[in-house]
Amino acid sequence: QVYWVCLLIEESEALDLTNATQTHADLSEALPGVMVGLLHSRMPVAEKKAVMELFTAGVMGVLVSTTVIEVGVDVPNASLMVIEHAERFGLSQLHQLRGRVGRGAEQSYCVLMTSEKLSDDGLTRIETMVRTNDGFEIADVDLQLRGPGDLMGTRQSGVMEYKLASLV
Repeated sequence: QVYWVCLLIEESEALDLTNATQTHADLSEALPGVMVGLLHSRMPVAEKKAVMELFTAGVMGVLVSTTVIEVGVDVPNASLMVIEHAERFGLSQLHQLRGRVGRGAEQSYCVLMTSEKLSDDGLTRIETMVRTNDGFEIADVDLQLRGPGDLMGTRQSGVMEYKLASLV
């Protein structure tokens, strides 16, 4: 079984990226004998639950989703994950998403698809994910890239101005 993760639910005027709704339609057409499901945060709870039950039971071969599958999903039969525009996800998200596969006996793979033009930070994120499965190392790289933000404030990222030491 396959997870296919997209950044967006539907087409955006601001971003020219693939989205879950179109990817679901494309994969459904390309794989006529395979049940392809769609899961995202705007779906009603009952519908999300029904889709997950079909995937968990092994009836559905491909689940196209957003990051709603990031935590709390355990499907041992799922052995392939494809993440589109992986350079746009945070390292924590990528690590959590990758953890959805490899839970069963089969060899598992996580394919990180990127755009042709990567920023330096995007390239560092992808190289880190390829190099290690160590969550502590991934968190360390994430801290170096994003900064710690404010300890007592509201900023979740950015350079903290220490006078004597650095959190990194």
